[in-house]
Amino acid sequence: MKPLSWSRATWRCGALCLLLLVAGVAPALSQVPGPPLPAGVPNFWNVERRLERPDAAQLPTAIRFMTTEDYPPFNFVAADGALMGFNVDLARAICAELSATCTIQAVPFTDVLPGLEDNKADAAIAGLAATPAARQKADFSERYLGTPARFVARRAGAGGEMTPAKVAGKSVAVVGGTAHEAYLRDFFKDAALKPYSDTTAAREALRKGEVDLLFGDGISLSLWLNGTSSANCCAFVGGPFTESRFFGDGLAVAVKAGNAPLRRAIDYALQRIWEKGVYADLYLRWFPISFY
Repeated sequence: MKPLSWSRATWRCGALCLLLLVAGVAPALSQVPGPPLPAGVPNFWNVERRLERPDAAQLPTAIRFMTTEDYPPFNFVAADGALMGFNVDLARAICAELSATCTIQAVPFTDVLPGLEDNKADAAIAGLAATPAARQKADFSERYLGTPARFVARRAGAGGEMTPAKVAGKSVAVVGGTAHEAYLRDFFKDAALKPYSDTTAAREALRKGEVDLLFGDGISLSLWLNGTSSANCCAFVGGPFTESRFFGDGLAVAVKAGNAPLRRAIDYALQRIWEKGVYADLYLRWFPISFY
């Protein structure tokens, strides 16, 4: 059998590619998937809408970030005086992805958005939510972290999904007057709610076995579970609840209003950080007990 000539081989390859295109295989090959996610690491980026790298002429050569120093483990001052935390590391990763010089200054939370308006910084990463009120003062990136709600149970009773039928009749500690209480009253109508005045009282009720479950903010609960005050009593049970009407749209990076080039560059950098697995490393470093 004579070997195929280059022209015939090329023709056959073209025909095969055309068949793949018609079959819908080629578009799948063109997608750039992110890394396999470790258990519990969230994903806020759609690989089917992969962002293009901004034009080099529009990329910043330096980014001045603002954050705060009183929101551990997101941003805080270590014993040696260094500014640390998940937000701080994420800001540095954004700068590294954009090959930009990075400076990060800590200011009081009330000064963050006014500081952007007064051009004291280019961007802010300080546990900010892109609420309608905040959008009147700044523009925001895509979210980089959600703020889900979670159920917690004592370890002896942990396991399975938390459905209205499963929670019916169980005593559930919750902080009174919060969105978490409102959510339970709307969707877990048959649960025996026990509102408490603050998070400490609600957590202690579960730790002592005075209630069957605790429902609240997943982030703060993960820190409690990982800390000493929980005495390793309890664990997350079921999955996260992410309804934005109750629990918000999550955290995002703020930039000065109208600075679309920087906002787009940060969105691109965040997606690339996730694709490379850097985001997962940072998340697991600062949140060893995932709130997702």
